[in-house]
Order: sequence, then structure tokens, then C-alpha cells
Amino acid sequence: MSLIRIALAGEGGQGVQAVAEILTEAAYNENQQTIYIPNFGLEQRGGVSIAFIQFSDQRIGAPKFNKADVVIALSGRAVARTAGYSDENTLFVYDSGFDFDKEDLPKEAKKIIAIPAVETANRVLHPKVFNIIIMGAVIGLTNVVSFEAAKEALEHKLAYKFETNPDLRELNYKAMEIGKQMAEKSLQEEVDNNG
Repeated sequence: MSLIRIALAGEGGQGVQAVAEILTEAAYNENQQTIYIPNFGLEQRGGVSIAFIQFSDQRIGAPKFNKADVVIALSGRAVARTAGYSDENTLFVYDSGFDFDKEDLPKEAKKIIAIPAVETANRVLHPKVFNIIIMGAVIGLTNVVSFEAAKEALEHKLAYKFETNPDLRELNYKAMEIGKQMAEKSLQEEVDNNG
């Protein structure tokens, strides 16, 4: 794996930073080089929250980046805020459950994919695991960490919650699996449509 840069953005309170922390821990446990920089809006809940994450098998030169390989926007405002991190090499992913001006989508991204994470969380699982669906999607789109390493890091992050309510473990693992499958399906459809 060479360097992979991801910008993950959403509203404060959606769990964007938690996903970044789990992915970073998973990468660290797989002996990768990784850097994660959180960026919050003015107010923690209600502002746009962005996580900048880099993964590599070699030393990472700079902590910040201007363009991402993958941008994931989890709200309408996040789409507008992150479009500038795209160029002709960027895979831009947004949640199809949010209303926003389609003009805000980046003009130069290599691929733009919509995934129904919020709708799936609400309909199939539970609204609270929406961010874990997104984490599964990140893994499905990029393979930056193995599914097993992500599960282990998730277990570590939420151990206290899982102990209190063991059903949450299965719910979170299922959310991750669904997100991964959703992303892989979107990529396959993209190949089928263009191939």
C-alpha cells in the first residue's frame, strides 16, 4: 500500500472522530504508519467536524494534505465543506439520505458515489450505528485496514458499552459488515456501468 489520504466529514455528534480513531488504531495494530488530525467546527455539536487520516506502509512526510484520495461527506453541509479536497484522483462519497444542492458536489472528482448509510441504519439496524456503517464503507472502498483489525479496534473502543449491553457488539459488527458490502457493491456497479 502506498499513501492513502482520507477526509471524513459530518455534523458534530455524528461520530466522525470516533470512526477516525478506530481506523487509526486498527492501522497502528497492523504496523502501518498512520496520522489522524481532527478538525472541529466552532461548536462541537452542530458544526461540521472533519477527520483527516493518512495511512501508509512508509513514513508519512506531512501531517496535513490539500487533496484526498477519498472524501466521505456525511451531511449536506459536509459536502460543501469538503468538495475542495477533491481532484481528478479523488473518490468522493456522500450519504444519499441528506438534502443538499447537487451543485456543491466536486466537479473534478474521479468518481462520485452515493450510499444510503443513514437510511440503512434507521431501517435495518439502529440510528446510533450509522457511523459504524460508514466505517465499514471506508474499509470496503479502500482496504486501508483489514476487517479483523477494525473489529478489534472497535472492540477496544467500545468495550465498556459491550460489557453493559452484549447485543451492541453484534449490532456494531453487523453495521460494519453492511457498510463494507454497500461500498463494494457501489464500486462494482461503477465498474459495470463504465465497463
